[in-house]
Amino acid sequence: MKKSTITIDIELDENNVPETIQWEAPELGKKSECKAMILSVWDKAEANTMRIDLWTKEMQVEEMTFFVHQTLLTLSDSFEKATGDARMAATMRDFCDYYAEKMKINPPL
Repeated sequence: MKKSTITIDIELDENNVPETIQWEAPELGKKSECKAMILSVWDKAEANTMRIDLWTKEMQVEEMTFFVHQTLLTLSDSFEKATGDARMAATMRDFCDYYAEKMKINPPL
C-alpha cells in the first residue's frame, strides 16, 4: 500500500489572518504558494462535511470570484466521476455558467 502526505503551512499575522499559505506533496517535489484554499473532508463518524476555507490578505475579490467558479466546476467533475450522474453534473455546470454570467467572468485566455 502506498502512502502520501500533503503538508499545508500557514503563516498568520497577529490577528490570525493568513499572510502566506504553502502546500507540499512528495509528488510535487517542492513547496507551492497559494492565495486561497478550500479543504473539505467527509467525517465518517459524524457523517458530515468538515471544511477549512482560508485566503490571504493579498487575495483579490476578482481572484476569489474566479477561484469559486473554478472550484464549482471541478466539484461538478468530481461529482460526475464519483456518481456517474451526468445529468446532475450538467445541471451543476449550468449553474456555473449562470454564476459566470452574473459575476461577469470572461474565460481566461
